[in-house]
Amino acid sequence: MVERDSSGRPTKPKERADQGGQRRGGGRPSLPGERVAIFIDGSNLYNGMRENLRNTRVNLAELISQLLRERPLFRTYYYNAPLTEDYDEELREGQARFFDSLRRIPYVTVRFGKLHRRPDGAMVEKGIDVAIAVEALSLAHQDAYDTALLVSGDGDYVELVEAIKRLGKHVECAMFRNQSAGTLLEHVDVYQNLDELDWSRIVF
Repeated sequence: MVERDSSGRPTKPKERADQGGQRRGGGRPSLPGERVAIFIDGSNLYNGMRENLRNTRVNLAELISQLLRERPLFRTYYYNAPLTEDYDEELREGQARFFDSLRRIPYVTVRFGKLHRRPDGAMVEKGIDVAIAVEALSLAHQDAYDTALLVSGDGDYVELVEAIKRLGKHVECAMFRNQSAGTLLEHVDVYQNLDELDWSRIVF
């Protein structure tokens, strides 16, 4: 049966409750006192900003504020791998200054993985996904947060998302549209599209 309003026109269908990650973050009202823990895959965010904004200079405090949407923050965890001596000294020093600036932001913790050179010569991160999983699950077991907000589009986090949900927590992911891993979107409760943030206040 088609529902109609008082004028006889068909009403718009209501959003299905089982749409999972296809629901936009702005459409879900926050829960009373909802505590949010943010887990940022720094390399994934960097690559997304470079491809979509052509700018990687980020005001992380403002990014956090927009992702929270006025909800209380438990803590933000930022994960990345320091550049090795294979990279230019100026780049290494610039990255180190950036990490130092993050540590000065209240309630931000910086965690490091390592860069590893593959046989083909490419440099890849090691330990980031494991570190995020261990921290997110440990804090969930401690009931430190109500919602885990994962800033990444990596489909490798699907098992982590399901494990967090089994502990009675909500899970959101935030990524640019062209980073979206369909498998991840199918498992999270809410998807925040980074394209829709006010980047004029985030990049500099």
